Amino acid sequence: MSFSKILRDWYSENKRILPWRKTKNPYFVWLSEIILQQTQVKQGLPYYEKFVNRFPSIDQLANASEEEVLKLWQGLGYYSRARNLHSTAKIIIDKHSGKFPKSYKELLGLRGIGDYTASAISSICFNQPHAVVDGNVYRVLGRHYGIDLPINSSGGIKHFKNIAQEVLDIKSPGDHNQAIMEFGAVHCTPKNPNCQNCPFQQTCVAWATNKVSELPVKLKKTKVRHRYFNYLFINNGTEVAWEQRKGDGIWKNLYQLPLIETDEPVASDSSALHEHLNELVKQPYKIELFNEKDVVHKLSHQHLHTKFWIVTAQKILTETANIRDITNYPVPVLISNFLEEYRSEY
Repeated sequence: MSFSKILRDWYSENKRILPWRKTKNPYFVWLSEIILQQTQVKQGLPYYEKFVNRFPSIDQLANASEEEVLKLWQGLGYYSRARNLHSTAKIIIDKHSGKFPKSYKELLGLRGIGDYTASAISSICFNQPHAVVDGNVYRVLGRHYGIDLPINSSGGIKHFKNIAQEVLDIKSPGDHNQAIMEFGAVHCTPKNPNCQNCPFQQTCVAWATNKVSELPVKLKKTKVRHRYFNYLFINNGTEVAWEQRKGDGIWKNLYQLPLIETDEPVASDSSALHEHLNELVKQPYKIELFNEKDVVHKLSHQHLHTKFWIVTAQKILTETANIRDITNYPVPVLISNFLEEYRSEY
């Protein structure tokens, strides 16, 4: 029995019932794939349902404001995915008459769609013979074939793609791709895989050589950068200093409190804080620390050590928003969590 046939037999008996598996509509498949990048199904499912309910068609997504899209996305992180989602919806409406391109090559030309997503959409929706390769696929193939090339090296990426393409059932590429991703997600898991009841036990190299926990191989991550953020909750009782992030850094176009980044943790008498405050408020003002212990927000290659400062002033010299309205804006989850905690205490 072929590798693909074993996979698809397993899938037919064990697959989870998920809404995007009930359709071959490329809009819904694309939406699910973008949401599930860097996100587990359990976390991503509520977001998928929110987006489908709010934007049941791609033209409704394209016609929405970026601010509304970012607000719905709030909490998922990697906000470039949401911006690319919105941008690509507009492109499909404007340049493709509202219809998804069917070919892998054309899909690859859309913003936010790389090899994996183009392969998934073209195979699942249009029966095109393109194999997907994601973290789950790396793990299944790496263990089954005993591949010790790093999955995040150029040679490893190319080798795994070739293997994935070789074992793909070109007659049922969509079913095959969904099966191998599901197998890696719920059976051949990173920790405690179900090797005792695995349909590939007799042919799995990792099982035979006792290397299940060692495969796949991944090069060490980039050194984590530590940053020190100081957010200023400047208010006069009704208005709060409020700004939109610009540039191409993290959280582009989301809203936030005025931010001071320092080289190390600071105290309330820090000159860096007061120099900046003198530009934002008219004296006198009162400042106090909201959280005694830094909130550490972990991103892929950086950890944000964050303090929130409550600043009370009569005159605010910068852009403001009504204190009752700020929860309507799209904000980083770091800010959202603070606002929720602040409202519960004040």
